[in-house]
Amino acid sequence: MKFAIPQTLQHEHEALHERLRQATQVGGEVDAAAKELARLMHPHFVKEDKFALPPLGLLAALARGEWSAEMAEVLTLTEQLEAELPQMLAEHQSIVAALHTLREAAERAGRTEIVAFAEALVEHARTEEEVMSPAAVLVGQVVRQRLALRAGAGS
Repeated sequence: MKFAIPQTLQHEHEALHERLRQATQVGGEVDAAAKELARLMHPHFVKEDKFALPPLGLLAALARGEWSAEMAEVLTLTEQLEAELPQMLAEHQSIVAALHTLREAAERAGRTEIVAFAEALVEHARTEEEVMSPAAVLVGQVVRQRLALRAGAGS
């Protein structure tokens, strides 16, 4: 079963990528700071797209009480997320530090739109840490519980 990242999250990530791409083209200190941020963010976003965000595609169905045995396939993703979450949180620290550097450079350059972008991306990182990652882990826990219930009912 393929697990689709919720479209709202896909669109948000696409918009963040585009705003970062634009920041890498302004030249000077801002450009350099944005390129360093992009270097840090790219592998992190790849991980998110691979195993951290797809489980969230099951949230609505699980909340409605829907179930199919195919949902158990999400456990591969949620187990990988749980294993890699400490590293991903450490990556967030590096990304947030780079965002502060970008924000400061943008302030010095008078680029208020890039200052706002950097601030929004810090909030996005917090949302991932406080909401999205825990929700993805919970998806795995709920699926595991439902599997156990089905196994218990079948014996």
